[in-house]
Amino acid sequence: MAGIGLVIVIAAIVISMAAALYTYTQYQTNFITVNAGEAVIVGPVQYFITFDGTNSGNKETQPENTFVKILIDAENISQESTRISGGQFYLVDENDKKYEAVYGGFSEKDLLNHKFDPGKPTSWTTQFDVPYDEQEKYHIVIRPLKEQSTVDTAMICITNC
Repeated sequence: MAGIGLVIVIAAIVISMAAALYTYTQYQTNFITVNAGEAVIVGPVQYFITFDGTNSGNKETQPENTFVKILIDAENISQESTRISGGQFYLVDENDKKYEAVYGGFSEKDLLNHKFDPGKPTSWTTQFDVPYDEQEKYHIVIRPLKEQSTVDTAMICITNC
């Protein structure tokens, strides 16, 4: 009788460990790595990210260091409207230091927060205030918005790949 109880307890432990492992793998981040100009899909959006140079801001917004500007070409490939935000984008340097996008209203294409419909490609720009070095390798990380319900995260090499 005790042997059957022991088998049931061990089976319950094995089943709970299998369920935990399955759940863990379902929510594990899926990193997608590409180079600038290559297509990458994060959630319902297909992105083409390219390096668009550096600048020193405008009258209203001056960087502490240098603004590194990127061009974001995106298309909603789902059947529903979705949002895109400058807060989804991070610049990461060779030392894995993360920089958030800076909104400065530099142009009509400067990305802050935008809702866009399926099948309509659009373009935006955003910039990051970083101590820029032409010899250093920089990556853009795109994280999905919560409403996009995906575990994909993209890492795009934009310089010195």
